[in-house]
Amino acid sequence: MRRAPDDSVPLFLLAAVGAVFLWSFIGCHDRFTWFLEVLPAVIGIPALIFLYPQVRFTNLVYALIAVHASILMVGGHYTYALMPVFEWIKQAFHLDRNYYDRLGHFAQGFVPALIAREVLLRATPLRPGKMLTTLVFSVCMAISALYELFEFAAAKATGTAADAFLGTQGDVWDTQWDMTFCLIGASCALLFFTRIHDRALARQDATPA
Repeated sequence: MRRAPDDSVPLFLLAAVGAVFLWSFIGCHDRFTWFLEVLPAVIGIPALIFLYPQVRFTNLVYALIAVHASILMVGGHYTYALMPVFEWIKQAFHLDRNYYDRLGHFAQGFVPALIAREVLLRATPLRPGKMLTTLVFSVCMAISALYELFEFAAAKATGTAADAFLGTQGDVWDTQWDMTFCLIGASCALLFFTRIHDRALARQDATPA
């Protein structure tokens, strides 16, 4: 019989994300934009806590979820178009926009790719191979499309109040770029983290009795 995995890492990550969440709310650019930006984390993290007794992800996946949630919360605090570090990069390299939103959409592909991979490997008969890779890509692109539809609905419902949330920065191809960076993120996760993820899964499976 396997011993329950050590809870210290997920608890530490939860505390860290909670601290970032509080910081992101205090002094945020505006509360409406903050709410829209952090909403995925506000929904996802309680769901993970609720499922934790039955569904235990690897520490690698929990760490990546914490990073992704933090990216959302930093974006909520400043807005994606005004994030100071990327604003400095914009000015220093004479770029045409603040690219923090591209980082967010890269993470939107990278992190769900490993979540989806872990769920499919744990909950289905699928093994590593072309079918698993195809389904992981499909899940990531579906999430990206759903998020773009959410942005569309928010803009239609609230008008200019959602401008900071959309963060197009004048780019008519912003939606397409968002989905492209999601695809790049998912590709990088599968190309560079598959073996790391497999080792994390094996360590969890090998937890001694």
